Amino acid sequence: MLAALALACARPAATADDPFSSARARMVSETIAPRGVKDARVLAAMRKVPRHEFLPADVRARAYDDAPVPIGHGQTASQPYMVAVMTELAELGPRSRVLEIGTGSGYQAAVLAEVAGEVYSIELLEPLATSARRTLERLGYGRVHVRHGDGYRGWPEAAPFDAIVVTAAPPAVPKALLEQLAPGGRLVAPIGRDEQELEVHRRTPQGYEVRRFFPVTFVPLVPGGAETRPR
Repeated sequence: MLAALALACARPAATADDPFSSARARMVSETIAPRGVKDARVLAAMRKVPRHEFLPADVRARAYDDAPVPIGHGQTASQPYMVAVMTELAELGPRSRVLEIGTGSGYQAAVLAEVAGEVYSIELLEPLATSARRTLERLGYGRVHVRHGDGYRGWPEAAPFDAIVVTAAPPAVPKALLEQLAPGGRLVAPIGRDEQELEVHRRTPQGYEVRRFFPVTFVPLVPGGAETRPR
């Protein structure tokens, strides 16, 4: 059974005594911006969102390393560079409505919420969906809605979406997700089995335009059942 979880409204503001603010700034200046991420709003979001708040206490010291970090249940919080790249490729505006497939820790959803108007996020593993909802609520991300369910099905009653960000690799783009894109909407996802590429599928009047970027390695997006994927 799907459980939709809506959060209260507000967004967090960085505090002057935040001990991680300089680490976030270095993360952006040394490992994200130099690798080609240019969108000023995305870079600002990466400087602002407190990744450490989304991680278990025993790994918080690694929060601003440009690497995946374990979050329990066999899952990890995604490499910050990949979070930034996928957010930039989604081409979000302040009124954009975004669907994320794979909530994980909730960190990517928070970054999306900094640059978009409203975020819907689906997580297959119920403990992660619950934990992410609580963290997002505590930090004041009220424009994020978290659902426990099967990402292959999307969130049809909330469609259409201006962008969909998929954080695990299906062998091909699920038809249900493509159908939930608004005209002109972008779907950003790693696509493939053994060999994967980061792709953007844009809905056009004629169908879907596909751009391919660079090889990536994600574990498979599994419909239903247990799913293990980088987050």
